[in-house]
Amino acid sequence: MQDLVFATNNSHKLEEIRRIVGEGFNILSLKDINCNDEIPETADNLEGNALMKARYVKEHYGYDCFADDTGLMVDALDGAPGVYSARYAGPGHDSEANMRLLLKNLEGVVDRNARFETVIALILNGETVIFRGQVEGEILLEPQGVDGFGYDPVFKPSVSPVSFACMSQDEKNAISHRGAATGLLIRYLESHLL
Repeated sequence: MQDLVFATNNSHKLEEIRRIVGEGFNILSLKDINCNDEIPETADNLEGNALMKARYVKEHYGYDCFADDTGLMVDALDGAPGVYSARYAGPGHDSEANMRLLLKNLEGVVDRNARFETVIALILNGETVIFRGQVEGEILLEPQGVDGFGYDPVFKPSVSPVSFACMSQDEKNAISHRGAATGLLIRYLESHLL
């Protein structure tokens, strides 16, 4: 089985990606390769952050690698929180605080259209490839459901009557931004490695 590093220590993302990828590849985390560095994410867009993380692992640890960055873009907030989604309420990556701030900033707002976007940057055999996935939806008035992570309880995809947090992992992966981007990544890997 082919080893491939996913440049994350986010256990939720790691579990989601491993589930989507299935048996074809052995997905290693940063912890698995003894990378405890605070990898910079200082770009002003998702693609830049994903590239920064993948290049860091390749340059400092030598592994072929992929990295992602995901953002929630809310129309009424001019695309915010966007690239700052994980740190919307501050540097602590506090999902509850991020959701509370988002709902506060949308109080009284009628247009609640939003989209999630994931960008994956892959470095493999000296090549760099970018994959994108997106899902349209809306921000709910209050959290709904207990599963998922991040903004899942307040994001309802337009193709569903319920939020991501009300879905099983497989249901979410079938329609999610990360599922779409990872599907493109897997097809690329299968055509180039298997």
